[in-house]
Amino acid sequence: MAACGLIAGQENTAGQDNATGSPAAAGTAAGTAAGTAAGTAPGTAGGEAGGEAPAAQPPASTPTPGKGPACPAVRCASVVVTGDMLVHAQLWEQARADALATGAKGLDFGPLLEGQRRYIGKSDLAICHQETPVAGPAGPFSAYPSFNVPPQIIEASRRVGYQACTTASNHTIDRGTAGLVRTLDAMDTAGLQHTGSYRTEADSHGVLILQTAAAKIAVIEGTYGLNGQVPEQAWQVDMLDPAAMIAKARKARALGADVVLGVMHAGEEYASVPDARQQDAAHALVDSGQFSMIYGHHTHSVLPIEQYRGTWIVYGLGNGVTELSPSYVVNNEGLLVRVQFSQDAAGTWTASDLAWVPSVIVRGPYRWCSVASDAPQGPCAGAAADAATRLRTRAVVESMGAAAAGAHELLISKEP
Repeated sequence: MAACGLIAGQENTAGQDNATGSPAAAGTAAGTAAGTAAGTAPGTAGGEAGGEAPAAQPPASTPTPGKGPACPAVRCASVVVTGDMLVHAQLWEQARADALATGAKGLDFGPLLEGQRRYIGKSDLAICHQETPVAGPAGPFSAYPSFNVPPQIIEASRRVGYQACTTASNHTIDRGTAGLVRTLDAMDTAGLQHTGSYRTEADSHGVLILQTAAAKIAVIEGTYGLNGQVPEQAWQVDMLDPAAMIAKARKARALGADVVLGVMHAGEEYASVPDARQQDAAHALVDSGQFSMIYGHHTHSVLPIEQYRGTWIVYGLGNGVTELSPSYVVNNEGLLVRVQFSQDAAGTWTASDLAWVPSVIVRGPYRWCSVASDAPQGPCAGAAADAATRLRTRAVVESMGAAAAGAHELLISKEP
């Protein structure tokens, strides 16, 4: 996977707590002055989405195709995003059993996530969502309603290929400031970049900008709420405030971001359509002209994909991992989405491909499993159940015109 790192600038981009970067990163490029880095138009059709888009700059002369589908332009970068990492007791007991099976002590979440590796390996950048705070390695652990989960899930996320995670959710301060800080510490130890929650006010003013071989990709997140809890400081968690997110996106563009991702943690749980707040917020972000793509999580269910004014909005990725919940079949399902961004000869970056993978969580043992048509992992819950999940997911994903706009199922076994 191409190197990714932190772009630091006058506005303390990404925050001091991310300064070390991941082990695979090319390193931190410090001192990028705001306004001097090459800004590009957002990932819309010529930037028609409205707002004040930065002027496109010609690309470097060396073609950089990136990973994923064939690059249709001079330079390309692909990003994989997934839904909530929602760890319950069944999953950490599975991790204990998986560690024991290899003669190891402790917890090993690697086998749970292993099915994602093949998809992540065909992307330049992979971003997860750490839904909950983590405890110390030995616990005590707890699940719903006040989460305090094993930190080993973070290390496993890094090992399977993720380079960054968002951390703003309704559960971010379940364990107060101590839990928030403990989670960021665990991410730093694992080498995962992060945004959405912060140790200091200075960090909260930063922008996470990740470097691939071809592009600088900014990530800006906000959550709808905190389950009625109040943080010690308002700046500790990014909220779903379109004006604040747009301001941060402008800062990212000034610092040289080629692609800006807007991330929303919002929606009605177990729904199959986005609610009014999700749509209004997503459309406001796109209308600003600063964002290349919007995606979301929180509902524990797959939601539609929409192309609005030339920009993709993935309203809900469902769960990345979770326990099985028979009363809510959609809770066991999710989406892995890969988006390819490309820069043309004029210097404009657009989303040139969006592909999605339907997934399901199975037990006996607990595993994330792709139910894509090419069945890259073989049967998951059984041929009939897998087909039902795939059809149900497709119907929801395409219910707002995604297929007509070019979104398609990702068949990883067909790629070279």
